[in-house]
Amino acid sequence: MSYTIAEKILLAHTANKTIKPGEFIEADIDLALGNDITAPLAIEEFKKAGFTKVFDKNKIVLVPDHFAPAKDLRSANQCKILAQFAAQQKIKNYFEIGCMGIEHALLPEMGLVKPGDLVIGADSHTCTYGALGCYSTGIGSTDLARGFVDGKIWLKVPASIKFVYKGKLPRWVEGKDLILYTIGEIGVDGALYKSMEFSGPVIRKLPMDGRFTMSNMAIEAGARAGIIEPDEITWEYVAQVTSHRSQVTGKKAKGKSKKPSTMDYRLWTNLKSDADAQYDKIYEWDVSGLEPVVSCPHLPSNVKPASKLGKVKLDQVVIGSCTNGRISDIRVAARILKGKKVKAGLRLIVIPATQKIYLQSVKEGLAEIFVKAGGIFSTPTCGPCLGGHMGILTVGETCLATTNRNFIGRMGSPESFVYLSNPAVAAASAITGKITHPGEV
Repeated sequence: MSYTIAEKILLAHTANKTIKPGEFIEADIDLALGNDITAPLAIEEFKKAGFTKVFDKNKIVLVPDHFAPAKDLRSANQCKILAQFAAQQKIKNYFEIGCMGIEHALLPEMGLVKPGDLVIGADSHTCTYGALGCYSTGIGSTDLARGFVDGKIWLKVPASIKFVYKGKLPRWVEGKDLILYTIGEIGVDGALYKSMEFSGPVIRKLPMDGRFTMSNMAIEAGARAGIIEPDEITWEYVAQVTSHRSQVTGKKAKGKSKKPSTMDYRLWTNLKSDADAQYDKIYEWDVSGLEPVVSCPHLPSNVKPASKLGKVKLDQVVIGSCTNGRISDIRVAARILKGKKVKAGLRLIVIPATQKIYLQSVKEGLAEIFVKAGGIFSTPTCGPCLGGHMGILTVGETCLATTNRNFIGRMGSPESFVYLSNPAVAAASAITGKITHPGEV
């Protein structure tokens, strides 16, 4: 039979000889992820059912990132539950503040996810890791509890939609613009319970950071996964993070090749859809004429060109999140803000996604640029993205953010307004105090 990349990965994790879209399967997982909001519920269910030991202490990841550093007593208790469970179960990959990061940036950075993996996470943006060519998907806390027990998950095999991006990306246009444009074209339910497969000449040249951004926001179109076929850019990234992890742990990486071992490479090179694989739909777009776009309130699909929104005045700009808090995002924003000042009366909040990115930003002088411009540079946290802390909006306030959602009340008051953009647009807008195309500054 012929399969898409998503179907191949799922098939490899079951005892089934064949699978098809719409079929329910029981699959073995490679990694189970929980955070300070979702994992405490999973831990409660795990204990309530009478279980005392997780299936594999090395295949569970716990990251307190949503309300951490703890913003109040309730959030402190949530974080404590994670810490205690990690200690009791001797879970290797528990990341306390000081070594943590926003989960969906941290796991790839730490080399914990790789091509061909099946990853579940009790957070909707777990689909981020599909950028590496794995099947990763968000699940509920009770499903996570079951994963803790035996390392398995029940899943319905999704049909796939293929997106082919042609042409050449213009200046200031990046992965964030591609995914916002895509969601604008198909709607927030345009890929409902489907696997989005991003492909084409533009994707093959897109850096990993841009790929992570696209896969991260697949859920904003209703998708279960957002997958990109592994290629040389993927292999180089995997080699880089593997090398970094070996330096941190003190264990030498095997071999000198930039590619994985011969056996793994043969396996991973099969991680591509068959030529005659069946898709629910196929979209093809030439994006050569695309300009930076902005998602307007109150849906990610309400997309308009940044150049057409110059009358929208801002109270706050947030640069960061699991969508756009990586080092390339920080660099482009700093380059635009260097030597300039944030508009008087506007709050600029910059949040690097991990401690490694934080340190790199300090070393390169990027953090200093933001502070001198009149902004703040925060420790890693999800913070304002979900209306948690570090930048809540009150009645009537408007924010432009590099985050992934702008639903009513997402960042605070139901009477506030959130716009979404790439980091370049966000930085330019922080200078002018209104939504601005970066070419204008």
